[in-house]
Amino acid sequence: MPLLPGAEPFHHEGGPVGVLVCHGFTGTPQSLRPWADHLADHGLTVSLPLLPGHGTRWQDMQLTRWEDWYAEVDRELRALTERCEQVFVCGLSMGGALALLLAARHGAAVSGLVLVNPSVRSDNAATVLLPVLRHLVPSIRGVADDIAKEGSTEVGYDRTPLHAAWSLSRLWRTVQGELEQVTQPLLLFRSPRDHIVSPANARLLLGRISSTEVEERLCERSFHVATLDHDAEAIFEGSLDFIRRLAPAAKADPV
Repeated sequence: MPLLPGAEPFHHEGGPVGVLVCHGFTGTPQSLRPWADHLADHGLTVSLPLLPGHGTRWQDMQLTRWEDWYAEVDRELRALTERCEQVFVCGLSMGGALALLLAARHGAAVSGLVLVNPSVRSDNAATVLLPVLRHLVPSIRGVADDIAKEGSTEVGYDRTPLHAAWSLSRLWRTVQGELEQVTQPLLLFRSPRDHIVSPANARLLLGRISSTEVEERLCERSFHVATLDHDAEAIFEGSLDFIRRLAPAAKADPV
């Protein structure tokens, strides 16, 4: 099955500091590619994988589960740790949940987290119906493209596959159960006008993680996909400054 335009994974060999970037549910690397390019342009080694079942057609997601999505980012993290002195993990939406789980399970192998509108809980009461509903209704309207900036679009599925949505709810429960194991420095970007992920998500994770160094920044002009929105540059520059502060080897730009 051919990939959607822009859905290709991205890898860049840079310096001794690595960054794993995780995209969201039904999304693709396209939503994070400008961020990944910015980090790569400043000398970092960057991995932006395409999650299984994503980037082709929504029906392909029906064959995958959260364990498949996590396994992909876990492999990428392990590969980065083999060739980098320090590794940071960034994530948008569900990618934030995957990043938190990596941090909880890999400990000191992850030097820090940068999350953008992370999704860690259900905001829809109908989620409790998914175990049954997924066998009756294949899909519902998609969640992609929540962007305020005119002319900016997200490459993602226009339908939400309910088998995959049910598995996402299981991922949330798994992450919630392991949040106390997250101890790494965290930079959190949150959009007050996010139409996909409610503020309750940020409150939950900030209330449960064990990190002592936490900073929350608001993306006042952006919707959910803030990495393609008005506040994108603030995210790019803020994350680079965060990484450079925690990783001395990342401070010098390439000549």
